[in-house]
Amino acid sequence: MAVNEEILSVTYEGAKAYDIHIREDLTGLTECVRTLELSNRRLCIVTDSNVGPLYADQVSAFLAPVCREVYIYTLPAGEEHKTLDEIRALYSFLTVHSFDRHDVLAALGGGVVGDMTGFAAATYLRGIRFIQIPTTLLSQVDSSIGGKTGVDFDSYKNMVGAFHMPALVYIAVSTLKTLPQLQFESGMGEVLKHGLIRDAGYYEWVLEHMMEIQELDNTCLIPMIKGSCRIKRAVVEKDPKEQGERALLNFGHTLGHAIETAKHYALPHGHCVALGCIAAAHISWKRGYLDENEFYEIRDMMVAFGLPISFDALTSEEILRIAQHDKKAAAGRIRFILLKKIGSAFIDQNVTKEEMTAALDSMNADLW
Repeated sequence: MAVNEEILSVTYEGAKAYDIHIREDLTGLTECVRTLELSNRRLCIVTDSNVGPLYADQVSAFLAPVCREVYIYTLPAGEEHKTLDEIRALYSFLTVHSFDRHDVLAALGGGVVGDMTGFAAATYLRGIRFIQIPTTLLSQVDSSIGGKTGVDFDSYKNMVGAFHMPALVYIAVSTLKTLPQLQFESGMGEVLKHGLIRDAGYYEWVLEHMMEIQELDNTCLIPMIKGSCRIKRAVVEKDPKEQGERALLNFGHTLGHAIETAKHYALPHGHCVALGCIAAAHISWKRGYLDENEFYEIRDMMVAFGLPISFDALTSEEILRIAQHDKKAAAGRIRFILLKKIGSAFIDQNVTKEEMTAALDSMNADLW
């Protein structure tokens, strides 16, 4: 194993599916991808207009020695472009360049690029391989792992998608150095979520190393990312297609997604998840699962990592109306994730409109 490398193996349906490589930089990409035996295959790097100028040529140079040909396809950056129209354009590019079912896609970018590339790979020629090279904290700790792919549809987030496991995930912590602060904070929303639902010790470790994490110290970033990946892996391996336990990963997402949609994606995903986590923690507190101090610590630690604890220019009614149409709603009932305690989450389908309204109203700055 290389110095400063962590490797996690992920299993799917009882067999090893792929490895997650966590390294300081991109220099190990060649040797990792070589294991996929692509010497006679085409590879298309799918990136976006923000990440491409920073890393696409560098990644292409690392992959060229292990592939027959390397192409670069650039998507327009932004959640508003996470559409079937953009997937259609990517299909056209792959067709024009004669990509066949033995060729490979590589997602280079954040969660939007990863979701779109994975969906294209899942559906092009009924499925081809793809690898994830996530460049944002959010995608490194969450969206690149587990095989969920998809696009938005008629303003509803990830309404069209497929489960399609990557062949490899390569995380280069160095890419976080070029990440805007707002996007790093967004990723911390998912990091904190992982600790809250599954591992109180990890959650406390993150809080204790707040300063080093914010200074992008690799000696903390690498174990933090590994810890989040380990938690997500454990959940995904038990429930790869979200029939049960994997829904725990949606802690904060039920109302968070609705806020994100209502804000027309002007607020980053992780910030919306943070708001959703606070709402879920509020309900857990009012039900007596958390005590008051625990609730306020969860809320206040969001502030410490640059995440919001309130919203404005929205009403609870607007948010709940969108939540009712979320794909996580079952038979018209919103499937909610609550906390029994910090580090232990559970699924509840009996959260009332009144409970959600009270939680949202407590965060609505327009009501203060």
